Amino acid sequence: MRSGRFIGVMSGTSLDGIDVVLATITENMVAQQASLTWPIPHAIKEEILAICQGQSLTLSQLGRLDTRLGRLFADAVLALMRQESLKPTDVIAIGCHGQTVWHEPQGEAPHTLQIGDNNQIAAHTGITVVGDFRRRDMALGGQGAPLVPAFHHALLAHPVERRMVLNIGGIANVSLLAPGQPVRGYDTGPGNMLLDAWIWRQKGKPYDKDAQWASEG
Repeated sequence: MRSGRFIGVMSGTSLDGIDVVLATITENMVAQQASLTWPIPHAIKEEILAICQGQSLTLSQLGRLDTRLGRLFADAVLALMRQESLKPTDVIAIGCHGQTVWHEPQGEAPHTLQIGDNNQIAAHTGITVVGDFRRRDMALGGQGAPLVPAFHHALLAHPVERRMVLNIGGIANVSLLAPGQPVRGYDTGPGNMLLDAWIWRQKGKPYDKDAQWASEG
């Protein structure tokens, strides 16, 4: 693998923002250098949630949302590049998972759908973009989720210790890292998604910052 600086882009099912991270990656190391969280406009968040809840829409509406979200991802990356005074040639590639709006790993034709056009990111940043990570896994018989166990294994696996990592995103998941055994990981149930929905309903806030509301009991 070519070593150097990479940018990762992620917006989870909680839709609490677009996280952008600059990291130096080698075969033996991942070192974070900078990060920021870019806000998702409320209107776009509502459209995404409507799709996830099964609301019907036209192909034209889906296409427009795909383009708008891709441009929003690009804006988030460009903000980080300005923050760190980066040129396109300073970054080897951008990894962008996209925004999951439908995920159905069981049944006769397992499928998953992410939106956020990576061509928009490539065009506006001038950097190679890598994405569409889930469908290859599903084509090979996997569930397409969670994605993070491979990263946890690369970063946290130990030659002797058995380790488990809990990732509380919109949907919570665990990674099981056992010496000499294949990496395992699976979703465990709702995470921030329900917490965010509840505080929005009760307080009109998008999320419980620093668990201030939850800490009240």
